[in-house]
Amino acid sequence: MLFLATAGIAFADVTTNNVFGARAEAEFFQAQKQFRSDTNNSANAWQFARTCFDFADFATNDAERAAIAGDGIAACRQLIAHEPKSAPAHYYLGMNLGQLARTELIGALELVREMEREFKTTASLDKHFDYAGPERNLGLLYREAPGWPASIGDKRKARSFLEQAVKLAPDYPENILNLAESYLTWNEPDHANTELNALDLIWSKAQTNFTGEAWEQGWADWSTRRDDLRRKLDEKINTTPSKSS
Repeated sequence: MLFLATAGIAFADVTTNNVFGARAEAEFFQAQKQFRSDTNNSANAWQFARTCFDFADFATNDAERAAIAGDGIAACRQLIAHEPKSAPAHYYLGMNLGQLARTELIGALELVREMEREFKTTASLDKHFDYAGPERNLGLLYREAPGWPASIGDKRKARSFLEQAVKLAPDYPENILNLAESYLTWNEPDHANTELNALDLIWSKAQTNFTGEAWEQGWADWSTRRDDLRRKLDEKINTTPSKSS
């Protein structure tokens, strides 16, 4: 899933989007019930925080998004207080801080810096968590945030972390898509095309590895972005003057 400034997923099919939203809501309340039944259970805490992040994507206003993200943040902070080396707790704390940052202007910079710390901590504990999630999110954070002195945005760091995410989890479509989209944004169509070809090679295998209802939203997003990337690359290639021999 795209992160920070573009964390929300927009689907052309509103009905499909409503289905995913209903699922996220149901999972949120089920996880909330499970967490409240045993708040000392670490898995209950971070799984609840995960559903907070997912459900916040479907919030209809900033107040609702902030409230949902706040629940996830509180669950993670509670878990970290007892288990400071819990990679999932640090990871989903960073994720929910990202949702909260989407609702704020004045306090967003401090939240972004805290997200950076949490993802770096997660990487130091388990860099493979969520298919290289810490590296993926650090890359997106550095790509999307404004540059110095306004914030921590840094193209060099973004490239490094996004490339590292692909190396750590090369069969996860999200990682390749993020890198390919970034290359295109940075006006490097040849590199973007290389990544798109790599994505095509692992696509069928990924469809057998990431199956079931839990992955349907991801595939809807990935398929749309893959098609959009291919279209943009074709347009760029067709409009780029050929070099004279």
